[in-house]
Amino acid sequence: MATQFGEYGEHRGYGSHGKPGEQGAYGGSGSGFRGRGRRVPSVLRAPVEARFWREFAFVLLSLPIGVVLFTYAMVTLSVGAGLLVTFLGVPVLAAGLVGCRGLGALERARARALLGVEVSAPEPLRPRGRGSMAWMGAVLKSGASWRQMLYAVLHLPWAVFSFSVSVSFWTYGWALLTYPLWFWVFPLYGGQGGLQLYGDGQHRIYLDNPFEISVTALVGLLFTLVTPWIVRALTTVDQVMARGLLGPSRLASRVVELESDRGVVVDTAAADLRRIERDLHDGAQARLVALAMDLGLAKEKLREDPRAAARMVDEAHGEVKTALRELRDLARGIHPAVLTDRGLDAALSAVASRCTVPVRVEVDLDSRPTAAIEGIAYFTVSELLQNVSKHSGAREASVDVWRVEDRLMLQVVDDGAGGADASGGSGLAGLAGRLDAVDGILLVDSPAGGPTRVTAELPWRA
Repeated sequence: MATQFGEYGEHRGYGSHGKPGEQGAYGGSGSGFRGRGRRVPSVLRAPVEARFWREFAFVLLSLPIGVVLFTYAMVTLSVGAGLLVTFLGVPVLAAGLVGCRGLGALERARARALLGVEVSAPEPLRPRGRGSMAWMGAVLKSGASWRQMLYAVLHLPWAVFSFSVSVSFWTYGWALLTYPLWFWVFPLYGGQGGLQLYGDGQHRIYLDNPFEISVTALVGLLFTLVTPWIVRALTTVDQVMARGLLGPSRLASRVVELESDRGVVVDTAAADLRRIERDLHDGAQARLVALAMDLGLAKEKLREDPRAAARMVDEAHGEVKTALRELRDLARGIHPAVLTDRGLDAALSAVASRCTVPVRVEVDLDSRPTAAIEGIAYFTVSELLQNVSKHSGAREASVDVWRVEDRLMLQVVDDGAGGADASGGSGLAGLAGRLDAVDGILLVDSPAGGPTRVTAELPWRA
């Protein structure tokens, strides 16, 4: 699952997971162009915006391209299927599928250039062996190749429909809208009394008075204003077809995502091991080495100067207490015993008690999630409260934990200065990566001046 996060980040479906009455500020100031555009409603700007003309160009090009795609796919498919009784059918089908993959690449480039839609390339061919037979077998077994041929077949009827609808609305809209400008051409050059609506041997009806001309122009204006939204709806179907048939399959996308998540988990585990080694080397290990040296010196002075030896032993005793405290903190950082014994409520209360600001903790869970998810939730809240202590300048904070269906929700709120940013190489970005590795989500809402609200969502996996 791809994680989306940022200062004003928002994720699909998150609204249903929030507590009632809580809402973050996910707005943001637009560019100068947007600021100027707000003075003109979007419905009036749409017919002349570049986006509409790109989408309209996509629809216009879809018809001839659809004819080429359909013709190529049907010819290669029918010829290959007809020749399957001989050996020639297999290479013809394979060549047809390879050609569809190439045409699919062009369609992805067209969608990216005109619709702004980024469709990933499908999974590459992986022949099991060498030679032409292995290559043809890989092509024929590739689901991506058959999906792109299916796109070539299905694209033409949709292209005909969208082309007809778009061109009809656009043509009639502008023709009716500009009718008052060229109305007078008819009587002068065509001998007509206006735009004829009906005619037979006895009766003829023309739009030839100011009221009828005005109504015609208004209808044309309506058609012109509606056309961009109709074209946008039609191209939305094209986007769905391109993503579903020209991109990688869901299984392949999930495999790539899991491979990426596995790399994040391995890197996180390696970083944790390095941190533990560093803490042991610089902390408890150094204190124990110094303690051993102090005890050795005390042993030498025991007969010569018992008082000095006693002082050295007393200092060594203090060092032992400090080393034990550091070891307990290190063990708590690996996995706290209170979390295993008593769950998130007690563990998070212990973390909150060590925060430099007062923290209210509310855990509303009727059961416990899996140990792995529980540990991730604990360390997520721990890191967020550390950020509150070090960077927020807050006077108070709160931690809320609750469950929504099969998701575990965490929210840490403080009344500090705000301005927290989850982009770049910050600690919040690393935390978001860890959550993403287990299909989790991190949302940060931290406007300048505060308050800061960080919400984490984890799978329950009980």
